[in-house]
Amino acid sequence: MVLAPRAVLVHRRTELDELIDRHGTRGQAEFFLRTRGRSLAEVQHRHDACVDALRQASRAIPVDWRRGSVDRADLDRFLFDPDDVVIVVGQDGLVANTAKYLAGQPVLGLNPEPDRNPGVLVKFDPEQSGRLLKAIVSGRAAIEKRTLVRADVDDGQQLVALNEIYLGHPSHQSARYRLIEPGSEPERQSSSGVIVGTGTGATGWCASIVRGRRNRLNLPSPDARTLAWFVREAWPSPATGTTHTEGLLAAEEHLTIDVESDGLVIFGDGLEGDRLAVNWGQEITLGVDSQTLRLVSR
Repeated sequence: MVLAPRAVLVHRRTELDELIDRHGTRGQAEFFLRTRGRSLAEVQHRHDACVDALRQASRAIPVDWRRGSVDRADLDRFLFDPDDVVIVVGQDGLVANTAKYLAGQPVLGLNPEPDRNPGVLVKFDPEQSGRLLKAIVSGRAAIEKRTLVRADVDDGQQLVALNEIYLGHPSHQSARYRLIEPGSEPERQSSSGVIVGTGTGATGWCASIVRGRRNRLNLPSPDARTLAWFVREAWPSPATGTTHTEGLLAAEEHLTIDVESDGLVIFGDGLEGDRLAVNWGQEITLGVDSQTLRLVSR
């Protein structure tokens, strides 16, 4: 017997949910917002939009399908099945948060607040859910394959991200390491961290670095099997250099970091709480992941 597909709704708590948890009552939440020059009505409107989007997505799931639901906070404990259809309802960043836990499942991004969210990864209005789910299971949906970046530690730890991976000190103070760029001699460095980003991440953190440096490094496109890497605030000293501070990595290439500090961390897509810890003497390789994010595009 062949099981029907499982639709997994991925969501996150709204600002209103978090405010009431923090302050206890709607009245206290409203008072807090007023002291910040904001209104409860605005937060309530955004909450209602998210709830309505989840309701529409749930109604669109065929009655004979299996169902699952997971909050962003529980993604690291949720087991996705190979045949799942993943429906992300929320901001673009929620797709990035989810991508690292997937293994090729199609992802449908629904945008409950098009007036606030750019919709780069959550491309669709929730009202389109039914049509798109049918297209996915029939094989008619157009799929974008977006490149992922992966960090491998010599002790077997691994981390994958959709936008970028950061390696450095958790407080962003100086980290010491030896950087080995493909085709170049190793260089000892002291910096506020190394960032390796994908074409999807090229519109975020990597783009801000490029603008700040006013350089001409061409960032990759979202589907390119190429990564961009940057060293932040490399410090010149008799023992540390600043020659190798940015570049591109092709699909078969790796950036290698030999750690020469204790207490460094690796995290992806801004999720500092979900991180790897590395210490003096460990080696990290950063490169293109073999998996891609399969994002429904139409």
